[in-house]
Amino acid sequence: MAKRVITVGHSPDPDDAFMFYALAHSKIDTGDLEFRHELQDIETLNRRALKGELEVTAVSIHAYAQLHDKYALLPSGCSMGDRYGPMVVARAPLSIADLSQARIAVPGTMTTAFLALRLLLPGGFSYEVMPFDKILDAVAVGQDSDPVRPGTRGDFEAGLIIHEGQLTFGNQGLKLVVDLGVWWQEKTGLPLPLGGNVVRRDLGPETMKRISRLLKESIRYALAHRQDALSYALQYARDMDRALADQFVGMYVNDWTLDYGERGRAAVKKLLDEGYRAGIIPNPVEVEFVE
Repeated sequence: MAKRVITVGHSPDPDDAFMFYALAHSKIDTGDLEFRHELQDIETLNRRALKGELEVTAVSIHAYAQLHDKYALLPSGCSMGDRYGPMVVARAPLSIADLSQARIAVPGTMTTAFLALRLLLPGGFSYEVMPFDKILDAVAVGQDSDPVRPGTRGDFEAGLIIHEGQLTFGNQGLKLVVDLGVWWQEKTGLPLPLGGNVVRRDLGPETMKRISRLLKESIRYALAHRQDALSYALQYARDMDRALADQFVGMYVNDWTLDYGERGRAAVKKLLDEGYRAGIIPNPVEVEFVE
């Protein structure tokens, strides 16, 4: 019998690779469903989800505000910043107040990192979008794209970093301005929900529930076979050795990832409510999970 193909989008970083290891390598029985994986940066996945292109995909929680008509959140697969999260880094020491006058490289306007930065700096700031894996270099040494000024330093005073840059920015002599996960926890008492996995509603309730169960099984399998899953994830671990990659995976694949739980669900609602109150998210968002 021909299998039904489910296309899954996720980021080319070690935590997502770790999470999807069992599905990508047929380690669990998926029945008549076949999962095909497409790896792209999170901002690209956010924008593809706006068009409903993927049956299952990782998205930013910020982006979910514009997607909830097409997709429901899966209860497993979240990336939760529990007293850590996206960071703003700079070459020179800066205060949070300085950031409103700085030019900041950001990884995308639909990312949760960008939403959190806008909540931190309600008066606005100057920014430019660039691929997340180029931001550290852009801040450390500037952009080399201008032939009149090759090697120019200082095009960006600061950068908003996500993924493994949170652990490696010091290697380039950059300095932490603010950890948005810490700031959010101090402000709300809740963790910062960064990303989640969503499933397209038109698949129907039964298929949505099966996909939800299989994703949770995949995460459980990876956690139970950590070294094998980590070996697979290492191919996406830019500038990280095995120990550092293991640390990064542990930050974002853990008990939160198996299930948001009550506190995680409250954190999602709080973040989206705050975004709406600040005028960043245009409409109130009804958060709906596949149960």
